[in-house]
Amino acid sequence: MSASLESKLKSWNKFVYEGILDSSVSHDVEESWKRCRKLNVNHLEGTGKQIRPQLLEEIMEKNKVLLEIARPIMKNLLNIVLESHFTLVLTDRDGHILEAIGDDVVRDRANNIRFIPGSIWTEEAVGTNAIGTCLAVDKPIQIVGAEHYCVSHHLWTCSAAAIHDVDGEIIGCINMSGNCNEEHSHTLGIVVAAAFSIEKQIELLHSYELVESMFESISDGIIVVDRDFNIKKMNQGALSILGINKEEAEWLDFHSLFQELNLDTMEEYTKKKKGVYFTDFNLYFQNRRIPCSANIVPIILNNEITGFSLVFKEIKYLHKTVNKVTGNVATYTFDSIFTKDKKMLELIKFGKRMANYKGCILIEGKSGTGKELFAHAIHNQSKRSKEPFVAVNCASLPRDLIESELFGYEKGTFTGALKEGKPGKFELANGGTIFLDEIGELPLELQAKLLRVVENLKVMRIGGNYEKPLDIRIIAATNRNLQEEVQKKNFREDLYFRLNVFKIHIPPLRERPDDILMCAEAFLNRLNQEHPQHRKRYSEEFIQKLKTYNWPGNVRELQNSIERAYYLSDEEIIKPKYLLNLNENLAIEEIDKEIDSVEMVSIDSAIKHNIELMLKSCNGNVSEAALRLNMSRASLYRRIKKHDIELDYIRKSIIKIQ
Repeated sequence: MSASLESKLKSWNKFVYEGILDSSVSHDVEESWKRCRKLNVNHLEGTGKQIRPQLLEEIMEKNKVLLEIARPIMKNLLNIVLESHFTLVLTDRDGHILEAIGDDVVRDRANNIRFIPGSIWTEEAVGTNAIGTCLAVDKPIQIVGAEHYCVSHHLWTCSAAAIHDVDGEIIGCINMSGNCNEEHSHTLGIVVAAAFSIEKQIELLHSYELVESMFESISDGIIVVDRDFNIKKMNQGALSILGINKEEAEWLDFHSLFQELNLDTMEEYTKKKKGVYFTDFNLYFQNRRIPCSANIVPIILNNEITGFSLVFKEIKYLHKTVNKVTGNVATYTFDSIFTKDKKMLELIKFGKRMANYKGCILIEGKSGTGKELFAHAIHNQSKRSKEPFVAVNCASLPRDLIESELFGYEKGTFTGALKEGKPGKFELANGGTIFLDEIGELPLELQAKLLRVVENLKVMRIGGNYEKPLDIRIIAATNRNLQEEVQKKNFREDLYFRLNVFKIHIPPLRERPDDILMCAEAFLNRLNQEHPQHRKRYSEEFIQKLKTYNWPGNVRELQNSIERAYYLSDEEIIKPKYLLNLNENLAIEEIDKEIDSVEMVSIDSAIKHNIELMLKSCNGNVSEAALRLNMSRASLYRRIKKHDIELDYIRKSIIKIQ
C-alpha cells in the first residue's frame, strides 16, 4: 500500500473510532464524513441497496433521453480505459444506477458490493463515495481508498461529475471506478469531459426539439429543399395545405408543386443570397391550384447556399388580414334598425329569413333609407358573419378603374400596376359577402362581366388565364327603380333577374311617420350618452316640425339635422329655430315647378339649372345637394363637370351675400 493510501487509512481510523478529524483530510471528504455520521451510516457495511424491479423500470423510462445520449459516450470512453480495468457508471439525480459497463475483472468486484443497475449509491445509503458526494455538493470529485466512509470501498478509487440539463439542474451523474492503486488525477478530468459532452448533446437535442416544435407549430406551410431543390423536410402546415400525410409527402416533386417559380430568377437571388416574397402565388397539386403567398429564403452555411426554405400561406388568410386592416367587416345588426312601422318590421323579418340562404339579394330604396344598414344586418345574421363583408360603391369608382377594382388584375397587366398583381373586391370577399351599392351606376360594358361572375361564382382577373372559384353572397343596392332602368336599356335585364332573387324595398321615411320621432329620440339618446354633462331634450314645437317635414334625405338627413340642432342649441331644450333650412331648402319637386314656369329650354340646360339651384340652396355643399337630389356624391360631381357648373363661383357668391 502506498504512503498516500496508508495516510488516508490512518485519518479514517481516527475519525471513525476516535471522532478526530485529521488536518490532511480534504474539506469535501471531511464534510461528507460528518454527514454520514449524522445519518448513522454503518462504516462496516457499504453494499448498495437494490430497488424493486418495477420502480427501476419506471426510473429507466423517466431517464430514457439521458440513457440514449450517455450510452454511446460511455462506450467510447470504455474503449480508452478498458485495459486499466475501470467500470463506468451512470446514475439519475437521486443516485439510482441506470447503467454500468466494464470488463469482467472489475465487474465481479462491483457485483460484490452491488455496484450495479438498480442500486442506490447516495451518501445516506452507502456513505462517502464519488457518486453520492458529487450529487450532494454538485461539483466534480474524486474519492480514493479510505476516503470512502465504508470499509468495503477502501480498495476503490472513484471519480464522478454531475450532469446538468439546459436549466442547470442536476439530472444525473457519470462515474468511473477502479482499483485504488490505479488512482490518477487525469481520471477525474476524463469524467468531467464525459459529463460536459453529455450536457452538450442534451443542449443540442433541446435546441433541435425547440426548433422542431416551432417548425411544426407554425400554421404556415414550410418546405425545406437542398441546393438542387430536392425536398428534405415539410412541416404539418404544408401537409395540411396540400391535404396529404407524411408518407405521401415522400413522393412529392418540387418542380410540379412550384410550377410558377422561375428557376432563373431563383438563380439570380441565389447569387445575391437574398430571399424573395410573392404576395400572389399558386401551388399545383393533384389537379388543384392553391392560391398562396410565399416567402423563399436561401439557407446559408459557411457563406455558401446549401438550400432554400419556402414558407407559404393560403391566400385566404392574407385576404382576412387585409379585410381586418381595411375595415371590411359588417358593424350593424338588425337591432341597429329603429322602427315601429309594420312594413319595416316585416322587412326585418324577411331579411332574417333570407340571411340563411345563398341567393342574391337586391335592396331598393331612396338615398338615406338604410340600404347598407340592411346589408350589414343580413350578413351578421348569416352563417358568414365571421367572414369578410366588402362594401363597394359602384358610383364612386372611377370609370376606368371599376373593372380592376372589382375583379383584380395579374402582374404586368398595365403600366402602373402593382408588380405582383392585385386581388379584386370579389376575391377579398371570398367566403363572406360583397355589397354592391349603387349598382344602377355600373356602366353597361361591365354589367356583362359582372353577370358572368354572378352566374358562375368565378372571377377572372384582368390579364388572367383562369377563373378563380368563389364562395360568396352577393347583395346589391340601388336608389333607382332597376325595372324601369331595364326598360330604358340602362341596365341589363339578365343581370337584373340574377340579382333580384330576393328583393327588399325600403320605404322612404315620409311613408312611415311613426319612425320619425322614434329615430329622432334614438339619435338624441346617443348624443346625450356621448355628452352626459350636456343632456338635452326636444320642445313640442321641435317635434311637430320634425313630423311635418317631408325628409327627402330620409333617415340620413334626419340624423344630420338632429346632430346639427343638438350642437347648435345652447339651451337644454332644443327649439325649432335650430332646424336650419328645413323651410328654406327646396325639395326636388319645387325646383322642377320653378323650371316649368320659365321659358322652354333644352334638357341639358334644365338639368344644369336644377343642379345650380340645389347647390345654392345647400350653400355649395355637394354632399347635401347630392342627398337631396337622390344621387351619389360621385354622380353629382360628374354632372357638375359635364355641364360646366362653376362650383367655386357659386360658393363665393353665397359668401358675399352672407
